[in-house]
Amino acid sequence: MAEQIFPTKGNLIACKKNIALAKLGFDLLDRKRNVLMREMMRLIDKAAAMQREIGDTFTRAYAALEKANISLGIDRQLTSPVMEEKGFSVTSHSIMGVDLPTGYLDSPLPYPYYGFHGTSSQLDDAYLCFDKVKRLCAELAGIENSVYRLATAIKKTQRRANMLENVVIPKLDNNIRFISSTLEEHEREEFTRLKVIKRQKANQT
Repeated sequence: MAEQIFPTKGNLIACKKNIALAKLGFDLLDRKRNVLMREMMRLIDKAAAMQREIGDTFTRAYAALEKANISLGIDRQLTSPVMEEKGFSVTSHSIMGVDLPTGYLDSPLPYPYYGFHGTSSQLDDAYLCFDKVKRLCAELAGIENSVYRLATAIKKTQRRANMLENVVIPKLDNNIRFISSTLEEHEREEFTRLKVIKRQKANQT
């Protein structure tokens, strides 16, 4: 049932303009949702590939570290010079109004903090693998956060699109049909009234 609205030509024109805008808004929201969905699926695939790469690199790193421990023995003195990582940075870019972060390490290329004396290539390999894992984890953190933001934006966009499609547009459509039918009925009544008046005048002459 149409909402309480005066059946005037002005309101009919306004409702037709509003329903055109609502349909345009729905189309734009639907396009936005599709773009965000494609980007989210792309990032999900990328995150899955990175997680596999991180797992493989971890496996290689621990294997190399185990070999280094066997060949060199566990030496606490090797770990003491390792500096704390402070080079994590975040930038962002926007897709359809959604800010997506990108995490990365802006620290220089890996450089061993231990001397070459008394070490081995296995230790170097382990160090490089763990450094790679660290950089991948920084990038993965940004991707996973982006996926979360995209999912939130998609849900919000879908909710707004559903509101237009299931509430706003049907209500405006009902109003248009109500006003149109009422105006047509008034026109028929007016036409009939004028015919009666014309007939009465003709009979009087």
